[in-house]
Amino acid sequence: MAEYRIDELARLAGSTVRNIRAYQDRGLLPPPRLEGRVGMYDDTHLARLRLIGKLLGRGYTFAIIKDLLGAWETGKDVAEVLGLEKVLTDPWSDEIPGTATYEELVERFGAGLDEERLERTMRRTIELGLIEPDGEKYRVPSPRLLHVGAELVAAGIPLESVLDIAAQIRADCDVIAGRFVNLVQEHVFTRLERQPVPDGDEVGEIAEVVRRMRPLVKMVVDPFIARAMETRVQAALGDHLEMIRDHFGDAPGA
Repeated sequence: MAEYRIDELARLAGSTVRNIRAYQDRGLLPPPRLEGRVGMYDDTHLARLRLIGKLLGRGYTFAIIKDLLGAWETGKDVAEVLGLEKVLTDPWSDEIPGTATYEELVERFGAGLDEERLERTMRRTIELGLIEPDGEKYRVPSPRLLHVGAELVAAGIPLESVLDIAAQIRADCDVIAGRFVNLVQEHVFTRLERQPVPDGDEVGEIAEVVRRMRPLVKMVVDPFIARAMETRVQAALGDHLEMIRDHFGDAPGA
């Protein structure tokens, strides 16, 4: 097994000497073999250091990493825990982001707006997460949302009103998502609190619940929004429809 001095270990692992010493102080990295006054590290230290880096990159705290590494050393399946992490962080939409230039956005949404209103509108659109600056272009996380906005503007609805309703719907969706998550958290996620590191079967069960939530959320929201739209549209346009019928009914030759 190859052996490394601390500076070489840091270089191979993409870390720093300071970080390695900090991980040792926290009990995340075993001490080196001493050769005189020089610490010598081997491939097991390198593998552990790379794993720590990946876990930190995924947002795990030092305390959780220590528990995971302890579970690994005692033979528990850390892959189950990382699998749960993947389920929790995977995107919930299969939509492919797009790009747009400033000129394209102005052509679709900014016709007739002066420079001040254009700047204010672009800033608000970015705040809503509908577009993201990306070099000379803009990244569009959801081309579908941008298309809906363009259709509403083309129908004669002011762009400010479209952005207002986008902000309101985003807030409403956050409430809906919160209700689903609270439901599952109350009845499923609390199992994680029973012990520092749950066993593999329990973690796998929780991951499966999260996977099953993905289609269930859409299956619940779609029929509710469809029924609500039917009721709202009929209530809002019913009187107008009667007026139109009366008009054509009174028209000559009707």
